[in-house]
Amino acid sequence: MLKLDSVHTYYGNIQALKGISLEVNKGEIICLIGANGAGKSTALMTISGIETPHSGTIQLDGIDIAGMPPHRIVAMGMSQVPEGRRMFSSLTVAENLDMGAYLRSDRNERKRDIEYVFNLFPFLSKRRNQTGGTLSGGEQQMLAISRALMARPRILLLDEPSLGLAPLIVQQIFEIIIRINKEQGTTIFLVEQNANMALKIADRGYVLQNGRIVKADLASALLEDDEVRDAYLGV
Repeated sequence: MLKLDSVHTYYGNIQALKGISLEVNKGEIICLIGANGAGKSTALMTISGIETPHSGTIQLDGIDIAGMPPHRIVAMGMSQVPEGRRMFSSLTVAENLDMGAYLRSDRNERKRDIEYVFNLFPFLSKRRNQTGGTLSGGEQQMLAISRALMARPRILLLDEPSLGLAPLIVQQIFEIIIRINKEQGTTIFLVEQNANMALKIADRGYVLQNGRIVKADLASALLEDDEVRDAYLGV
């Protein structure tokens, strides 16, 4: 479904991605793990069109999307939950969800999807008229995920969904990610510093180090890999 081949991305003179190649197959949960500054967020920003790669190809369903405007990529079936949530804090919960469905005109289907996210996160229904900025960090993350789902993506990019959240909330978020994958058939590409949690729910994983993919394997194998355990799992 998604394929990167030798992608290089720069910020000015600084090279953030150094020829990364990876694949995400339909229906999979794939995680990209690595330390702070490894280039994980840059990888997602490049895939979703916010950053333009210097070279290399990014294919979504066989179509090269490298350099394509983000709104066109969303229309093709990809949606991203950015690091730090980045919801519209002055808009209500309902308005944030409407923004997620901005490109859609299928009113009846939109209503069905709103009910689905309210089923995932029941508190959203009760707070639909509350502004996003008054929600807790965990609630904002849940709203950000719901907003992305309102675009009805076939592939969902998640950038550090556990960042700054309490362990109990992190557990809930990861359970929801599994539900979205199983119930909707949504393909998940997860960037996460909490490598232990990410690898436990993923099918396969990639390890990014200084802008390069240094390991790629089944998630279960990476959990048992001595170097990965040493560097990222605190074992």
